[in-house]
Amino acid sequence: MPEGPEIRRAADRLGKLLIGRPLVAVWFAFPELARQADTLLGLRVTEVDSWGKALLTRFEDGRVLYSHNQLYGRWMLHAWNKPPSTSRSLRAQLATQTHAASLYSASDISLHDGQTLSEHPFLSRLGPDLLTHQVTPEDVMQRLLLPRFRRRGLGGLLLDQRCYAGIGNYLRSEMLFFAGLRPQRRPESLTPGELERMAQVMVATMAQAYHEAGVTNRREWRLTLQEAGLPRRVWRHAVFDRAGAPCHCCGAFIEKISVASRRLYLCPRCQQ
Repeated sequence: MPEGPEIRRAADRLGKLLIGRPLVAVWFAFPELARQADTLLGLRVTEVDSWGKALLTRFEDGRVLYSHNQLYGRWMLHAWNKPPSTSRSLRAQLATQTHAASLYSASDISLHDGQTLSEHPFLSRLGPDLLTHQVTPEDVMQRLLLPRFRRRGLGGLLLDQRCYAGIGNYLRSEMLFFAGLRPQRRPESLTPGELERMAQVMVATMAQAYHEAGVTNRREWRLTLQEAGLPRRVWRHAVFDRAGAPCHCCGAFIEKISVASRRLYLCPRCQQ
């Protein structure tokens, strides 16, 4: 499943196509939305952003289209008269005079008043988004030490969307590695220096994954691999999906374990 950076990049692409252009056609597959489609005609999209793994398309009348891709949903952008060739089921479409954004295979779509969006049953349970909500390392340090989070192991906590939204499996492994921490460590057990490093790494790793299309490895570690022509999956991450390969930092073999029923990769020497 795509993680926060991938959804944020999808929001950017959608916004580039739609923002500021009147909608000339709107279509929804679900009856409760189809009845409202015509009320969006002529409106302009003012913003497309993300919150965790949800995508929010905002219209100039204050309404917001919520969509969650879940496992199979996907927004496809195309010329208005040239729909993509796909076997996926079309669920929603927003079209300008020249282009269209079509959502395929998603089942979680709804239209809301922007003033009450925070009451959405999914969004109301989410923590802040490290990309969308301008979170600082200082914010992260304070949040990790809240009573409901401070005693939990970082390996499970990082996947809890109530703490921070958008962190998924590859980001969890990479964040813990760059922070030099084992997944069993708890926020309350960290020294001030470790807590600060964890917070800085969380913000920086999320930002790098967003700006570099999912790449989290350090440039100096991946450059040689890239120059050798090796595939992206080999050099994309520092530890994730690299079980048995040597650590770029110390040479120890990367290990794969299970934490919170999900695979996690770590360096047994660099992480304490």
